[in-house]
Amino acid sequence: MRFLGIDPGTKRLGLARGDELGLASPLPALVQPAAAERWQALLQTVNQQKITEIVVGYPLNMDDSVGPKAREAELLAERLRESTGLPVHLVDERLTSQAAEATLPKEKLRELRRSGVIDSRAATLILQDYLNQRFPPELPEETW
Repeated sequence: MRFLGIDPGTKRLGLARGDELGLASPLPALVQPAAAERWQALLQTVNQQKITEIVVGYPLNMDDSVGPKAREAELLAERLRESTGLPVHLVDERLTSQAAEATLPKEKLRELRRSGVIDSRAATLILQDYLNQRFPPELPEETW
């Protein structure tokens, strides 16, 4: 099993990959200027990485309502299902971008945002959350 995590955005798509071992790692973000180019690069990534399931960040509002960004994620998920024939899961991604930024030097945030590093870190957090739910770590049995 190979999973692709996506942090969707209007200018960049953050990407991460993971497998049944339960560890997500970042991939380079897709930062092509045109949406059609990003879409083609995304489909190419799915094929090159031999992805079997896709996880898309679902940016719900803080009150759990579905806003415009969440609707965009729903459309992306549906388009991916139709284009790839793969299972696509929506995963709550609230505050993942802020969590991804928290570990980076503040003076480099602007540069890192443009490069997509933050987006791919957020995709890694989204995918890791999904993998933790799907493949919970086994706890050692008590020996006493």
